[in-house]
Amino acid sequence: MQKSRVTRVGALLVGLTLVAAACGSDDDEPVATDAPVETEAPVETEAPAETDPPASGSDGILRLGGILPETGNLAFLGPPEFAGVDLAIQDINEAGGVLGNPIEWLPGDSGDNGEVANATVDRLLAEDVDGFIGAASSGVSLTVIDKITQAGKVHFSPANTSPTFTDYADNGLYFRTAPSDVVQGAALADIMIADGTATVSYLVLNDAYGTGLLEFSKGPYEAQGGQVLSEIIYDPKAENFDAEIAETVAAGADGVVIIGFDETSKLLTGLIESGFGPADKAVYGTDGNMGNALAAAFDDPSVVAGMRGTLPGVDVEGELADFRDALLEIDPELVDFSYSAESYDAAVVMALAAEAAGSDDGVAIGAEINDVTRGGTKCTTYAECRDLIQAGEDIDYDGVSGPLEFRDEGEPTQASILILEFDETGTLFVDGSVQGSVEI
Repeated sequence: MQKSRVTRVGALLVGLTLVAAACGSDDDEPVATDAPVETEAPVETEAPAETDPPASGSDGILRLGGILPETGNLAFLGPPEFAGVDLAIQDINEAGGVLGNPIEWLPGDSGDNGEVANATVDRLLAEDVDGFIGAASSGVSLTVIDKITQAGKVHFSPANTSPTFTDYADNGLYFRTAPSDVVQGAALADIMIADGTATVSYLVLNDAYGTGLLEFSKGPYEAQGGQVLSEIIYDPKAENFDAEIAETVAAGADGVVIIGFDETSKLLTGLIESGFGPADKAVYGTDGNMGNALAAAFDDPSVVAGMRGTLPGVDVEGELADFRDALLEIDPELVDFSYSAESYDAAVVMALAAEAAGSDDGVAIGAEINDVTRGGTKCTTYAECRDLIQAGEDIDYDGVSGPLEFRDEGEPTQASILILEFDETGTLFVDGSVQGSVEI
């Protein structure tokens, strides 16, 4: 990966301090995801009423199960997320483990649909895990969240961004280290305005992630004077996208925003053939498609040069180069690092919460997660924070993904959104970042 050139773009922070109460979508409307929602997201229904989770025991061994994408249309996110968790487990166990015992990590596949994820969750529940890390897709998480939380287990995603989760009835057991798409959407709007893109057309995946992120970028974009000429919601499993491409070209906007997953390469092919590719127009993506896997889908990766987009996360090529190097020791073949820091922090936060609770019981861990990220003595490593807990101190873990500072709903109130761009060779580099926050 080309060494990034990072420039601070604080001037883009138009309206990026957002009131969390305004983040939720109407129950009847689809909402955004976090790490991208994978296709075949479930039909959303009203969240179930809170129920008392069953009491479960603590055997002194913290077992974490993975529901991360080994297969499916978000499989490119799997390697950095698995590497992040693997590195955290390594660091925690080298520091003496949790409650005096090594963590047990049982990885599993989420796929890109509820069938695969539910089978994985069933297997891991039978193996008596205390908490789950995943899924990457908000849509997939929505297919398993009730099963996990009603079993009294922690459900912790490193990549879900849908605002649906903020107010979801989860028995206080769902958490995420990724920020809500309310923040990413505002950042994307700011970038388009700063680039001078006065009119845009949207091509949007028909699921909770796509339509939600459309909502939360379109609103801020129009509020700053931008004009949306067309909104096309597409079926990612369509045989072709000829009609969608034709409608986009006919609208004649200055720019095109593609909110999708691996089908983005097909959409881009049609746009390029129609003279609406990155060489001709301002083309934007988001966390669901802004990965090196997109360029690799083309015989000539340079055709994506100039495409820009957003990714919640931190720059592992800058101040976190040591973290990147440690990830590469875990997986030398990593080319993308999306959500690796968030995955690392998800494991560390659960481990610290177990130490604070003095128990590996899921409900007990869930009761401590928010508090270990805020309001106490600052600490930045598992070993340092664990020692403070054992000394009787309240801690405030600041992770590799940022300060965290979880609100009561179990999600970060501060987040970094990276601005990514493909260079002339089709390689991604970081072209700046914006800082967003959600008020508690």
